[in-house]
Amino acid sequence: MPLKIAKPTTPGRRGAVFQTSDDITRDKPKKSLLKPYKKRGGRDRSGKISVRHRGGGHKRRLRVIDFKRNKINIPGEVVSVEYDPNRSSRIALVKYPDGDWRYIIGVHGLNVGAKVEAGDNVEIRLGNSLPLKSIPSGTIVHNIEMKVGRGGQMVRSAGGSAQVLAREDKYTLIRMPSGEVRQVLSECFATIGQVSALDHKNVKLGKAGRSRHLGRRPQVRGVVMSPADHPHGGGEGKSPVGMPSPKTPWGKPALGYKTRKNKQSDKMIFSKRRKR
Repeated sequence: MPLKIAKPTTPGRRGAVFQTSDDITRDKPKKSLLKPYKKRGGRDRSGKISVRHRGGGHKRRLRVIDFKRNKINIPGEVVSVEYDPNRSSRIALVKYPDGDWRYIIGVHGLNVGAKVEAGDNVEIRLGNSLPLKSIPSGTIVHNIEMKVGRGGQMVRSAGGSAQVLAREDKYTLIRMPSGEVRQVLSECFATIGQVSALDHKNVKLGKAGRSRHLGRRPQVRGVVMSPADHPHGGGEGKSPVGMPSPKTPWGKPALGYKTRKNKQSDKMIFSKRRKR
């Protein structure tokens, strides 16, 4: 997926970098695989804002993605590669011999006409889904299950890839994109290949309006607020933070403070991620 650098015809176009649609082969999505998407503006079910800076944006419809890949030993053909407004990668439309249609996450190098299949003993090929016990060490994978039968939950964003390292008893060691090495049950499924849209990380929006189209609202700095609204607020004129280290709006340290709770999945981490 190549990038296009905009000409500086206006201040908003200056420095903007876009994704081209050269890899997209179909404009309209499959109607039977669409669902309505209700916007919540970052609010929880009680109506309170739980995620800030969310709201508005262009109208979207959900594409039903097959994360489980449970069409076992039934080969399907990639009919088209499409745009999905709800994720950073492309999606591929797959048609099966029994007349079923499924969307799967787009794989880098997987083109229209390619065959994909899921099963215990299928070929190690782009887009195929296998249990980790059947995947050789060193293979690049994505869309990895955390629990058997739940569907892929890890490594699904644009350009993402993990690597199968080794096996220990009933577990397989996988190096995640962050550098973390994690144990996953060898019965869990993963898909061969790297997620499409490798250049997504190089996109530059260029203007505030493109952020609003994506449903992102403005972020106001704490130093320009009043002291009633933020710990950094107040002072005469342009003032510094005024404390040894910055804080969140709720008074928690903003740098170097561990906020991760003791999740049940922590015990599956073999080695922690590398520091950037």
